[in-house]
Amino acid sequence: MNIIGIDIGGANTKIASSDGITAELYYVPLWKETSLPQVLRDVVKKHNPDKLAVVMTGELADCYENKDAGVEEIVNSVEENFEGDTYYMTVSGDFTTEISEPRRLAAANWVASARLIGMEVGNAIFVDMGSTTCDIIPIKNGKPVAHTTDTERLANGELLYEGILRTNIAAVLDRINIEIGNCRISSELFATTADAYLLLGNIDEESYTCETADGGGKTVEDASRRLARVVCADLKDISSEDVKQIALAIKEKQIKEIQDGIREVARKHHIDTVVCAGLGEFLIAEACDNMDMEYFSIAQRWENNISKVFPAYAVAKLLEMELEA
Repeated sequence: MNIIGIDIGGANTKIASSDGITAELYYVPLWKETSLPQVLRDVVKKHNPDKLAVVMTGELADCYENKDAGVEEIVNSVEENFEGDTYYMTVSGDFTTEISEPRRLAAANWVASARLIGMEVGNAIFVDMGSTTCDIIPIKNGKPVAHTTDTERLANGELLYEGILRTNIAAVLDRINIEIGNCRISSELFATTADAYLLLGNIDEESYTCETADGGGKTVEDASRRLARVVCADLKDISSEDVKQIALAIKEKQIKEIQDGIREVARKHHIDTVVCAGLGEFLIAEACDNMDMEYFSIAQRWENNISKVFPAYAVAKLLEMELEA
């Protein structure tokens, strides 16, 4: 049976097959004139699935009046472009084909990931850092025990709203030490975290899937120019060493935020093992090393492409297991 999992986020739509052979990521910003229907048509045509397993977080996009409207719109896009059986995972971890309570589907992608990881390791903190957010999910006795709304998770250290690509530098730093002194950061959207990690070599141009802050290119020089602007400078005003220092400070601050989140969840739930996934696996691993905390990587357990789209893979695999049972 050909089962395709789809994780529809506000910025990215992730695709994976239950056998792990297919793993694809599409930049689909829902708040614009969205290409989601076309992407779904292309996926169905390319992979010819028998069944779809769907999770989502895109209902929060500000193009929708509220989460109910967002869920309904996303579901309509799926149903209009696939004629077969579609199963949606709820925040309770079960599958449904009837959307009588739209909010039960809201922000449920982490549930699929945590359920599958729970079957593998029993007790762990599942940390998945993508382009926009970082989930920090406690799993006890094989079951996720996180809160079920994003607001509750933000309040309890289970969600950090910052990621590897799309986060505004001004949301990460407020000051930076450069040659001229301890400099405040401008609050404009001059650069994003993708620029820092491109400059540092943690991601390449292919991984830089989102738009740039200035609509410009995705070379190291382009990224350097954008990073200089966060201190109201250009590459004639400050040195390349100063620009690199900005990038390093961003990385250091995000690692600290991840460490603080893991510590909070570990303390509450008495868990001492981390499972890391997502484009930001390298940051999570470094955070764990700093804390001398045991961890293992989804990229090592499966592969790097699966790690980047893990909720899509997890929901496909869980549906396959349920149907086989």
